[in-house]
Amino acid sequence: MSDFIEIKGISGFGYHGIFDFERENGQIFTVDVELELESKKAAKSDSISDAVDYSKVAQDVYKLIVGEPVNLIERLAHNIASELLKSYPLKAVEVVVHKPNAAVGVSVIDISVRIQRSA
Repeated sequence: MSDFIEIKGISGFGYHGIFDFERENGQIFTVDVELELESKKAAKSDSISDAVDYSKVAQDVYKLIVGEPVNLIERLAHNIASELLKSYPLKAVEVVVHKPNAAVGVSVIDISVRIQRSA
């Protein structure tokens, strides 16, 4: 059986995109993550040292949002998933990257990419 931590709405200003104006002007990106893990040890000990520290997870995701630009939000989602799986004792992770101001030629509320990766 698995346990889950969800963090929704990690936002940062990034310069991701394939168009020059996206790289020059930047925009807000928002990321949701769902972490699949085993939390029995943390529940029993009630100690942060036995838990996945979700404040650190959020900070790691934020650093990738505002960090080195990539062309595609698929790549950003992959980079986030890879970093989280490398850095924390997770069984799997789901990452959703939202790009609400994507340049698609029509008005949209949101464009997002959702990926799932396992350890």
